[in-house]
Parts: sequence; structure tokens; C-alpha cells
Amino acid sequence: MEVVRGLLSLALLIASCLAEVNSTEDEGKSNCSASLGGANIAENHKALVLQLNPSENCTWTIERPENESIRIIFSQIQLDPDGSCQSENIKVFDGTSTDGPLLGKVCNENDFVPVFESSFNTLTFQIVTDSATVQRSVFTFYYYFSSDISIPNCGGYLDTLEGSFTSPNYPKPHPELAYCVWHIQVEKGYKIKLNFTEIFLEIDKHCRFDFVAVYDGSSTTSGLIGKVCGRVTPTFESSSDSLTVVLSTDYANSYRGFSASYTSIYTENVNTTSLTCSSDKMRVIINKSYLESFNYNENDLQLTDSTCRPKLSNVVDFSIPFDGCGTIKKVEDQSIIYTNIITFSASPPSEVITRKKQLQIIVKCEMEHNSTVEITYITEDDIIQNQNALGKYNTTMALFESDSFEKTILESPYYVDLNQTLYVQVSLHNSDPNLVVFLDSCRASPTSDFASPTYDLIKSGCSRDETCKVYPLFGHYGRFQFNAFKFLRSLSSVYLQCKILICDSSDDQSRCNQGCLSRRKRDISSYKWKTDSIIGPIRLKRDRSASGNSGFQHQTHAEETQNQPFNNLHLFSFMVLALNVVIMVTVIARHFVNQRANYKYQKLQDH
Repeated sequence: MEVVRGLLSLALLIASCLAEVNSTEDEGKSNCSASLGGANIAENHKALVLQLNPSENCTWTIERPENESIRIIFSQIQLDPDGSCQSENIKVFDGTSTDGPLLGKVCNENDFVPVFESSFNTLTFQIVTDSATVQRSVFTFYYYFSSDISIPNCGGYLDTLEGSFTSPNYPKPHPELAYCVWHIQVEKGYKIKLNFTEIFLEIDKHCRFDFVAVYDGSSTTSGLIGKVCGRVTPTFESSSDSLTVVLSTDYANSYRGFSASYTSIYTENVNTTSLTCSSDKMRVIINKSYLESFNYNENDLQLTDSTCRPKLSNVVDFSIPFDGCGTIKKVEDQSIIYTNIITFSASPPSEVITRKKQLQIIVKCEMEHNSTVEITYITEDDIIQNQNALGKYNTTMALFESDSFEKTILESPYYVDLNQTLYVQVSLHNSDPNLVVFLDSCRASPTSDFASPTYDLIKSGCSRDETCKVYPLFGHYGRFQFNAFKFLRSLSSVYLQCKILICDSSDDQSRCNQGCLSRRKRDISSYKWKTDSIIGPIRLKRDRSASGNSGFQHQTHAEETQNQPFNNLHLFSFMVLALNVVIMVTVIARHFVNQRANYKYQKLQDH
């Protein structure tokens, strides 16, 4: 038994020494490189506080469940303030390694909150630091989300001169894991004043968990004006005619969210008048100082239809619809012209003479080809003034759930099955009922810049794909359907681009009414406008049985995960082996003891 006790003590001593060596090795290693998938795959969200040393090169890999996407947000970045973007940065890759497509690169001097989304089932990010001895820290959190689930009232487009919007569910608690983007776009010559009447989010000094970010422009990378959280009521002002607002929330501590409103401030120094033509209306701005030079008051102005009144602020603002307020439409050859007249109220009937000029401002929007030509002039009784500008017609393209074209698909990217039927509609946003939309050509590409390769679905009004069906002319809507496909040797994304023609429905000889032309003549009948619409990306859902490399990616990721506890596995294996040795020694020792007990001793007789 003493032998057994000695062997057991030796085994425990060896195990203790190995554990101490293992612990020392772990402390000496940089703990920046780790896998977030593998054993932690059940964690649908995770926050990381990364403390970085000089001369680091660290890589993390995140693997998502099937049919879900990964969104990662770097809500606080503190790197070397004097370091260059080349020597110290964060890179995010779409895939299992740094060899995958680069989604983006972040440096210390970025003026936006970096947000990235995966299209593969894994996402990798790498942090490289220079040799400077400074404090560095990065706070990031990621989560999985389903592209099939959308949050109501989460983001959108606001294009009126003034308006309001709130966070989803306001004033009830905002949803968890929400990322909502509102784009505010007003007309040229204005800037935007944004006022938050309430913000009630999780309080944090650096707004790392829940926050509202406001950008000075039309995108989330156009310059960060401010990032706020907690309980505040800030006001922001853009430098141009566009503003972007983002709400980002994590997975804990939901509060009321926010309520906001905005107004437009006219910024241009206009001495007389200006005109802009949008998709379904014309807008005239008249400076009050210009009216005062003629001894007129802004209340004396009126349109052909005197019931349509202007909006008065620091300027006189007329918003004139193409199908109202006395606007006259005239079709001429290759163009359609909308005209209205701004006049001053007539003098009282009792007056016989006047020393004021009879001022008339005639406004015209001429729509031609792929742009609008804008003309303003004043009649010869007064000063004649001409102003020209350019614009484009407002069209959108969207996917729908069925051939009834009733329910729009809002998810982006939209995940589909191979060979699934997709229903596409191009819409013209215009109040003139006598216009029709014609699909001249539609093509697909694996990239948003439509570089090679591309694939024609419709060309010259004719279907070029065996699954593509073009619907008949239907007013302001151009419609077609086709079966989903993927490009060979390319990513699984597909973008669509359509060139559309807009014609007057009363013109029987127009290009729109001619339909499919397999061989186009040079001088065919006219169309009124030509413009482009783009939609995408459309992506294929993950199919484990059909994905050629998904198993390989999973295996590689599992191996990386297993390397991390490798020493612990060694220790456990040794202890099992030592225990087996102890058991074997015990059995053998007992055998010898029993054998000795069975010996019979006989006393020798004395001779």
C-alpha cells in the first residue's frame, strides 16, 4: 500500500506542475487572438472590451448559424492618435480568414461609427497596432439577426421640408438589437435643423451600448456630427440638404428611445427667384427683398389658382403640383412642358391708375430625356430673368412577394432560394395619370458597379431569359418576374439594373407602345424620359447539402477553436493516464499480497 500511495502522490505532483506551466504559458501569451465561434456558437450576441499592446496582429473569427447574418459594431475605438492608417488599423473581412473579401478598413481618425454585415456564414476582423507605447482599447459587439424579420418603423426616407419621426415602439421600450437608419433629404438650397424632443437610452460615458448617431450628409460615412445616449435633448444642424440619423441598440436595458422633428432652413442668397423641378411638382422661391424693391408685399402673390397659397418664412415658397393649382400641361414632340404663372393681386376696382409695375413670373418645367430642364422668366413689362437647372425623374424599383404586387419586400439584402420566382416592379412617382412606364432593358450583375460579368434579363423590351416574363404596360408601373440564379465563380449576391422609358399614353406611336423590338431602328417613335433604377443585393440562402465549401469552413473553424484549450486537454489526458497506472499498480499489489497470504508456513522440528 505504501507503493500505491507513493505512485498516487507522484501523479498528483506531476499534474500540479503541468497545470502551473500551462498557466504561466497562458499569462505570457497575448490573449487578443481568439475565436468567437465554435464552443460559443450558441451565443447570439457578445460584447468585447479589447485591450491592445504595441506591435499586435490579432484576428478574431465569428461564425453564425445557418440563415442568419452577422452585424458587428465598433462603438468605441481608441488607437494610437499619432499612428498612420497604414501601420495601425482594423480590417473586417467577409469569410473565415483575412483572405476573404475586405468589407472595410477603420483607423483612429475615422469620423463615423463603423458597422459591418456579413454575407458569408463567417466574419473575420483583424487589428494591427504599431510599436508606439500608448493605451489602446476597442469596444465592439456583434449579434446574429435574421434577414426574414424586420422591425416596424425602423428607419426610412423623409423628403418633405419638415417632419417628425420616432424610434420603434416609442414611447414604449425600444426593441433589442435594432439598427435603424433614417435618411432626410430636402430640396437644394436648404439645410436641416434636427431637434430631439426626447432621448432616453442606456447611460454610458462613451455611448458604447445604445446610441443615436447623426451624420452630416446622405450616408452613415458622410461625417459624424454627434453620437448621444442617456437622457438628453440635443439639436443638430446640417451643412447641406441631407442628414442621416442612426439608432443602434444592444441586447440589454431597453428604454423609451427617442422622438425627433426637423425643419428646413433656406440658405441660398437669392436676389430674385429660383425654380426647381422635382418628380411631380415645381418649387419657386422668391426673396422678400426682391418684392420690397417693387413695393409689393408677399401676401399679394398668387398662382393661376388663387386658392393655392405659398409658405412664408424668410422667403416666399411656392410648391406647385403638376396636376393642380392651375398648372397647364403641353406635349411637344420629344418633351412635356408644365407651366404656371405667379401674379400679384389686382388693384381694387376703384383705382384708375397705378405706379407699380405689373409683375408676372412665368414658371416652366420642361421634361426631356433623362433630365428636367427648368426655366423661369418674367414678362416684358418688367425685368426679364432666365434661370436654367437640371434634375432627374424620381423612379424606384422594389421586389414583391407575389404577382399581385401588393406587399413590398423590405429586407436588404434579400435572401432567396435558388430558382425561386422573384417579382420586380419599377414605379414612377408622378401625379400625371397620362404617363406610362416601359421596361427597355434589365440586366443582372454580381456587383453594384455592374462591371463584367453581366446577364441580360430584358433587352430592347424583349425577354432574354427563359424564366423571365414581362408584364403588359400598366400606368406608372413596369413589372416583370424571373427565377433566382447565381453567377458562377462569383459571390452569391445579385444586383438588378433596369433602364426605363416614360411615354405619354395618348401617343400610339411612342416607343412604349411598340413593345418588344428584336431589331431596333435608329429613328423610331419618341419617348419622353429615360432613366435608370437599381436594386440589390439579392442573396442565396445557405444550403449545407449544396454548399461546396461550407463544411470545410466549419471544420477549419472547429480546429482553430480546439487549439485554444489544447494544453488543458493534454493535462486531462495525462491525469487519466496516471489514474490508470495507479489502478493497475493497485491491482498488481493486491495480487501479490493475496498470493503471499495464501502461502502455508510449517514450523520446523528441532533436531
